[in-house]
Amino acid sequence: MNVLGKVLAIGALSVIAACTNNDPSALGGGFGNGANGAIAPGSPSDPRSPAYFQQTVGDRVLFAVDQSTLTPLAQTVLQGQADWLLANPDFVATIEGHADEQGTREYNLGLGAKRANAARDYLISRGVAGNRLTTVSYGKERPIEICSTEECYSKNRRAVTVLTGSTLG
Repeated sequence: MNVLGKVLAIGALSVIAACTNNDPSALGGGFGNGANGAIAPGSPSDPRSPAYFQQTVGDRVLFAVDQSTLTPLAQTVLQGQADWLLANPDFVATIEGHADEQGTREYNLGLGAKRANAARDYLISRGVAGNRLTTVSYGKERPIEICSTEECYSKNRRAVTVLTGSTLG
């Protein structure tokens, strides 16, 4: 990746980080609010909902080419996920590891597994019980973007935390 590409990628990640707000007190009127401004349960405005987790906390972290090392931005997102999971102990999650379409299927399945495990290990290190977290690697089989440019490849190099249900039932 050339210098301009790295600068643009860092800038884009900074914008994404700036848009993430982990402060439930910042919730205001608008979408997801019920009658009299009350927060509708299960809506993206409800800090206990999976929709809030996905849209506000952030459900994914990105990786550099051929890497499974967590960036500082990824660690920030995962810290938010850990905080949410600790505050919502009824939920379990599957962490999906993904890779871009470069390389062999076998290599990318292995890399996806390393990425999912890196995210899982970070969440466990922050107090989330390991029995609440499973991992799966999809390698290059489930791209968000299909293309031949770094912009698209970078979106596919990810680990996604998917809330899969409640431990209660």
